[in-house]
Amino acid sequence: MALLEIRDLHVSIGDNEILKGLNLTVDKGEIHAIMGPNGNGKSTLASVIAGNDKFKVTKGEIFYKGADLLSMSVEQRACEGIFLGFQYPVEIPGVSITNFMKTAINEQRKYKGLDPISAKEFLALMKEKEKYVELSASLAGRSVNEGFSGGEKKRNEIFQMAMLQPTLSILDETDSGLDIDALRIVANGVNKVHTKDDAIILITHYQRLLDYIVPDVVDILYEGRIVKSGDKDLAKVLEDKGYDWIRKEMEK
Repeated sequence: MALLEIRDLHVSIGDNEILKGLNLTVDKGEIHAIMGPNGNGKSTLASVIAGNDKFKVTKGEIFYKGADLLSMSVEQRACEGIFLGFQYPVEIPGVSITNFMKTAINEQRKYKGLDPISAKEFLALMKEKEKYVELSASLAGRSVNEGFSGGEKKRNEIFQMAMLQPTLSILDETDSGLDIDALRIVANGVNKVHTKDDAIILITHYQRLLDYIVPDVVDILYEGRIVKSGDKDLAKVLEDKGYDWIRKEMEK
């Protein structure tokens, strides 16, 4: 059974149809890189999986761990192990990263019928996962993303991912705005978090991220559908030929 299975998904905002019959299967242990031009539905797909009700599913099905994902609330999806890393992480003034993470972890534990995490266990977990993305203790004590640089925000996203240990992580242009050092740190963090028991969907425009996080599958999303899939070499072809190559392929 696939971890995530999407069948003939159609999604609209108002009268504008964005996803037009998208099919996608993601298995445990896999890293999928989804690439494609702007405005073709990549971020829409991420938002729909996470449960953003701004988008209307007009047709199709999504199954997660064999269950109907579309019937789940946003909170259920998060507690069932779905994590969305935002392209533009939001600031939450007045809420420290430490308190934010402890609340999130305890909500998951409550959902699973477990007792709240002890202070000792939580602090040990924080200390361990901070190392994944070279996040300093002083940064972890600040309000969520407030006054953070772009690289610090992305590192904080991957730190949250490491703390929550999701089963399905969707990273929407995590490489956006990162210099080479920040990209290396963020990518190393993702690689440390990933295991054979989870899956990752990377949404990206650029081959450079895939030099650090090697995908099992590259999917090209064009005009609302996955039109081509292949191994990591497909990203290199796309880098060389550009998205106009896909358009020409579609016209044949």
